[in-house]
Amino acid sequence: MTHIKLIVGLGNPGPQYSQTRHNAGAWYVNALAADYSIFTQLETKFFAHLGRGLIANHDCRLLIPNTFMNLSGKAVAAVAGFYKIMPDEILVAHDELDLEPGVVKLKQSGGHGGHNGLRDIISSLANNRDFYRLRIGIGHPGNKNQVTNYVLGKAPNNEQTAIEESIDEALRQTPDIIAGEHNKVMQSMHGFKANNTYQ
Repeated sequence: MTHIKLIVGLGNPGPQYSQTRHNAGAWYVNALAADYSIFTQLETKFFAHLGRGLIANHDCRLLIPNTFMNLSGKAVAAVAGFYKIMPDEILVAHDELDLEPGVVKLKQSGGHGGHNGLRDIISSLANNRDFYRLRIGIGHPGNKNQVTNYVLGKAPNNEQTAIEESIDEALRQTPDIIAGEHNKVMQSMHGFKANNTYQ
C-alpha cells in the first residue's frame, strides 16, 4: 500500500490570483496546513512554499509552487528529487474544468487534460504519470476560447461555496488518501456532491 509523502496544491503566486478558480489546489493545501498546524514557508531552492508535518500518523510534506502554473513541475521535481519521493507517493490537487463546482474526485495517473500545471509536472517527472490527482471541480465556461479568462477569474458566491464544500470533503478524506486507502476514497468521493449546488 503506497503512502502519500508529498501533497502539492497548484495555483499562481501573488494576491491578484489567490482568489481565482485556478488556485483551487492551493486552497486545499492551505486548508490542510491550517487543519494540521503545519507551517509552510518559502524555500527558494525548491521554488515553493513548503511545510512538513504528521497527517494520519504519516510524515507528509505540503508544497505550493511559487512559480506560475505552467512551471509547477520545477518545484515538484526539485522536492521529489531531493527527498527521494516517488511519483506514486505524490498527490497533486488542482482545479478541474470537467467537474462542476461541488464535485471532487481522486484518480491516479492519466494525461494532463489541457491543464498547464499537470502538463509541466508530467514533463518534469520524465513523463511519469503515476502521481495521484485530487480533482477539484470548478465547472467549464462552455467555450474553450473562454477558458483562460474563466480559470483566472473569481467564482460567483454560490459556486465558490460549492467549491469550498468539496474541499472540506477532501479534507475529511485526506487521512485515508495519505494512508493509501485510495480505492475506498475514490468510491466514497464518487457519490459526493456539495449540498450547495450552483444551478
